[in-house]
Amino acid sequence: MTEYRIDDLARAAGTTTRNVRGYQDRGLLPRPVRRGRIAIYTDDHLARLKVINDLLRRGFTIRHIDDFLSGMARGEDLADILGIREIVSEPWSTATSTSMSAAQLRELLNTGNPAHLDQLIQFGLISPDAESDPPEQYTIRDQETVSAYGRLVKLGVPLAGILDVHRRLDREMSAVAATVISAGRRAVAEGHTDGWIPQTTAETDWARELLTELRKAGTVSAHNALDRALDRDMARQLREYMGEARRSLG
Repeated sequence: MTEYRIDDLARAAGTTTRNVRGYQDRGLLPRPVRRGRIAIYTDDHLARLKVINDLLRRGFTIRHIDDFLSGMARGEDLADILGIREIVSEPWSTATSTSMSAAQLRELLNTGNPAHLDQLIQFGLISPDAESDPPEQYTIRDQETVSAYGRLVKLGVPLAGILDVHRRLDREMSAVAATVISAGRRAVAEGHTDGWIPQTTAETDWARELLTELRKAGTVSAHNALDRALDRDMARQLREYMGEARRSLG
């Protein structure tokens, strides 16, 4: 690792020895190692100085940089530092959960095929208790969906077919989610660079409100768009079905 005296460090970082000492006094820069009366700095100090310089060029104040670096040092992530943890970490899904024995689950879905349960686990619809192998108890993580599938099975729809549809729907929804979240990302970075960080309380409040409204708009828009698409395709396929029925009757 390269070692620097303070003059060399300041020159390599594109700053002044006065700034280096000032950052040390504020706790933004770790103290150097002392060898007698000589202060020795390392590449770690240089890297930290480059970060500080970059944030200053972006318009951050020393106070903001102090908050940012202190939060990172405590192990906090960017969402915590910006005060938007509750927005970005709150699950979008509001599905209810319940517990069910393995026997009850098999009866509900009319299956004894372990592959079917493995698929449900993979989809995140259920999770097995870890206390037994094979599991004797499951947590139903999406009670509404699993119950709906149970009702379809009871009406004679094969579970294998239901799971195949679920897989394809999940893949399509992943594409929809990427579209919505990417739009939000572009909106946050609009007028800035990607990776922009709010610098004031007002900007943080704006980012928090934007993410909140994005959550609401994305959920409502996707739900209603799916309902409209289902209505359209139901009408289309019903016309096709009735046409086939009329032709078969002569």
